[in-house]
Amino acid sequence: MKKNIAFAIGLILLLVISCRKEYINIDIEIPDFNFPKTLVFEDSLSSYEIFEGTPSDLSPSEGFELLELSSVLFTDYSHKQRLVKIPEGTQMTKSNDEKIDFPNGTILTKTFFYYNDERDTTLGKRVIETRLEIKENDIWNIATYIWNQNQTDAILKVDGLDTPITWIDENGISRSTVYHIPSENECMTCHQSNSTMTPLGPTLRNLNRNVHRNGSTLNQLTHLQNVGVLNNFSANQIGQMVNYDDPNTSLEERGRAYLAMNCAHCHNPGSWERSADREFDFRYDTPFNEAGILFEEEKIKRVLQDGEMPLIGTTMLDDEGVDLIIQYLNSL
Repeated sequence: MKKNIAFAIGLILLLVISCRKEYINIDIEIPDFNFPKTLVFEDSLSSYEIFEGTPSDLSPSEGFELLELSSVLFTDYSHKQRLVKIPEGTQMTKSNDEKIDFPNGTILTKTFFYYNDERDTTLGKRVIETRLEIKENDIWNIATYIWNQNQTDAILKVDGLDTPITWIDENGISRSTVYHIPSENECMTCHQSNSTMTPLGPTLRNLNRNVHRNGSTLNQLTHLQNVGVLNNFSANQIGQMVNYDDPNTSLEERGRAYLAMNCAHCHNPGSWERSADREFDFRYDTPFNEAGILFEEEKIKRVLQDGEMPLIGTTMLDDEGVDLIIQYLNSL
């Protein structure tokens, strides 16, 4: 009887936590964006032949290149694998603003997963979802695929889903949450720029870092050029975003990188009009005196600590990230 009561209490607490952000932001209504689409997505992820061998091993098929970012979006402590595939005979090209121009037919993938035990990754993982962005007729189309229980495939889902997830972190502590897989409209909330869909993470600045490929360490942009998927230019021309988890970089750069990756997709002049109307512009290359940070330190601290922001995309507080931002703001 006591075990049943304890289980019930635990379940109630878990449900309360999972609804907390929705409750806090109950007055914020996300509109139906209805952005244009130029293709129809397949029902199953396997139709795109992204992975070879055992699907859950996430081994990229030929033609898909791994993309690694210096700083990443926090999503409830999940891990992410990012891949890109472009049509044969085409290239990604550097644009004047240090962003990437992707050719039509480009496929970008982002797969979210959890290791069962962070202390020993050989104990397996659970793959939760794979998000696709496909560019066709100069329009980015987005879709989310949810992996089945057997981890053999993923099925297209446009209206989102909540799923319980449990794992052991690197300190041996059991963690859990009700992970929220976003709806199509929620994806559009963050992935819009001037009312069109756009990729967020893979910018030249964020890709300009060293990676390990084929037993060697080299600059990632140089590697992408070597395999012919990125046009030729000097990586030295490109700025770099720091890894905000790296304590050996400056607190200022780390703070700005965290805000850029976790807040700037909404807080910039070209974003969803409701958030664009705010006084913030958290993009990494925005001059500090134009970012709206100064004199708003306490407000930024409060909305992060209370879990009010980010608006969507998380169900848990990023303890380390919030601590970083508090340190950064206190240093100003």
